[in-house]
Amino acid sequence: MFNVETLASQMEELAIRHREIEALLIKPEIVGNRKEFTALSKEHARLTELVTTWHTYCTLNQEINDAKHFLLESDKDMKDLAQSELVELEISKKQTGEALQLLLLPEDPHDEKNTVLEIRAGTGGDEAALFAGDLYRMYMRFAERNQWTIETLSVSTSMPGSIKEVFVLIKGAGVYSRLKYESGVHRVQRVPSTESSGRIHTSAATVVVLPEADTVDINIDDKELRIDVMRAGGPGGQSVNTTDSAVRLTHLPTGLIVICQDEKSQHKNKSKAMKILSARLLDLKKKEQEAEERSKRRTQIKSGDRSEKVRTYNFPQDRLTDHRINLTKHNLDSILDGNLDEIINALRAHYQTEALKEAQF
Repeated sequence: MFNVETLASQMEELAIRHREIEALLIKPEIVGNRKEFTALSKEHARLTELVTTWHTYCTLNQEINDAKHFLLESDKDMKDLAQSELVELEISKKQTGEALQLLLLPEDPHDEKNTVLEIRAGTGGDEAALFAGDLYRMYMRFAERNQWTIETLSVSTSMPGSIKEVFVLIKGAGVYSRLKYESGVHRVQRVPSTESSGRIHTSAATVVVLPEADTVDINIDDKELRIDVMRAGGPGGQSVNTTDSAVRLTHLPTGLIVICQDEKSQHKNKSKAMKILSARLLDLKKKEQEAEERSKRRTQIKSGDRSEKVRTYNFPQDRLTDHRINLTKHNLDSILDGNLDEIINALRAHYQTEALKEAQF
């Protein structure tokens, strides 16, 4: 637990900032600037919770000191009452202190951003593509349950129900904060529908969760882009694969390539490709910053490294295992129907706990 005296000066600075924002939020020029007003409102809400929790903690600390004073009384009933109150106050203080520590953790600046979700079939041939399709439907159901907006940016399929690669933009409150720990290799163990001998196969798909980039985060110079247009491939009709509507963007400084061909309009395909490219560039920028931070401290909290196996879906045993936190659930049908809250909440709690171990208060 933190030291009250050490934290007091920091909290006083935050309280001053809280009062400053309250004064700014009633100024006409701020109210009329939607972007600035929204940003200040979010900061005000966070600081309100933080300052209120701090005041509660200080009050509890004072009440505990008062109760300890009454323990010195000679009257037995008074001492028993003080002892009973002390136990309850200590529990409340511990809970409030834990809540305060979580609020003091540095915020991920991307938590409130919309998210570009990328799913790719990995090892396992057709079965991997079918599993990628299962993951896609799982996340879309989860998004629907949270009343988020879904926009498919690009999709490549090989057979009904399968997905070779898909990019989806998901919009809503706190999307990235909820999905950011889903990145990584997801493994499936089951008997494929095409397997006549009943042998269990192991396949994999890769999930990547990227915060959507805006012009403040990433500014792409036209000189850094090579734009190629071509005829779309795959199932067509309605002029989809009879006109040069497909767009391939190459970001020259990094070599990143994005192709979009789902729309009939070249302009729409370019717009979607730019969203994917911007998200990837923001991810590169974020990883460079994280690498720099790692060099400055001994350990680093993981946030879903896409290169590691994070989860196994075992169908014969009706079992899901998240290997990062040793969490096992036996309700695969429900999970694949988008009921991910229990898993995501467990992951967030785990990484918050790890972050608290690293934090210095």
